[in-house]
Amino acid sequence: MIELPAFDAIVIGAGPTGLACGLEIKRRGLNVMVVEKGCLCNSLYNYPTHMTFFTTPELLEIGDLPMTSMYEKPTRTEALKYYRRVAEHYKLDVHQYERVESIDGEDGAFTVPTVDRLGLQHCYKAKKIVIATGYYDVPNLLNIPGEGLPKVIHYYREPHPYYNHDVLVIGAKNSAAIAALELFWTGARVTLVHRGPAIHKHVKYWIKPNIENRIKAGEVKAHFNSKVVEILPDAVRIQTPDGDLSIPNDFVFAMTGYSPDLSFLNANGIVLEPHTLKPRTDPASLESDRKGVFLAGVIVAGMHTNEIFIENGRFHGRQIADALAAQLM
Repeated sequence: MIELPAFDAIVIGAGPTGLACGLEIKRRGLNVMVVEKGCLCNSLYNYPTHMTFFTTPELLEIGDLPMTSMYEKPTRTEALKYYRRVAEHYKLDVHQYERVESIDGEDGAFTVPTVDRLGLQHCYKAKKIVIATGYYDVPNLLNIPGEGLPKVIHYYREPHPYYNHDVLVIGAKNSAAIAALELFWTGARVTLVHRGPAIHKHVKYWIKPNIENRIKAGEVKAHFNSKVVEILPDAVRIQTPDGDLSIPNDFVFAMTGYSPDLSFLNANGIVLEPHTLKPRTDPASLESDRKGVFLAGVIVAGMHTNEIFIENGRFHGRQIADALAAQLM
């Protein structure tokens, strides 16, 4: 009989919160593995290439390691470098490009089957499970004809490939405003469509007046109180207060936000509140209704993804590690 690799805890997700959980559990003398279906900090990696955080470096720190930044606010590149250093410093056992298929068994005797990037199957044993899968993997869909066309993009990275093309940006929050500006600066012909009356009031203070001035000058066309109703190979149909329009189009950036993978939680016995879709957790330990399974980071907030960020989710690692140490040691 093959003996499965065994751990005190397995952390699912290697973003900042997952890494914080892994290192805090390890600091308490427990054997822990972190498994991630993408690369280390996969969500941060998929942020726009030149993104700047809204916060200061010390609020992104985990494991008492200082984070340095060239300017007042760190960039995506600096954050990725920092979290790589965290993983190396704490010698975390991180399995990248390995997807968790399910969480089987019960408290003290879980089995976790996975599949790696080569299609090879693995299986591990763990006494406890921590789920820290974030919310960036499931884009909010428009559910309109043509949304599945290859030209529709839910993750904006950089503007260069769209030079001298007709580009539509859907949304008016930070990601949409940044995409629209960078695309315009790079020579794309940009149209912005938003169902609300204006650029969102919470857009970063150094971005909001910039995009509003581009719109006022007619450099970025904007249709507010409007919505996209169909995406065609060479055009986009939108509904506006003045009637329907057909706009020539090469690429669509649907910056409509993202949601946690609640189907994974549901499939693995995590009970969700019907209205908020928040998982039921113990506020002190963050243990879910499924005994032995703990939740960390933004998934604790359900659909209210604006309640938990790296700045406060990083502290979940200490809460969970303390609870695990009390139960296992």
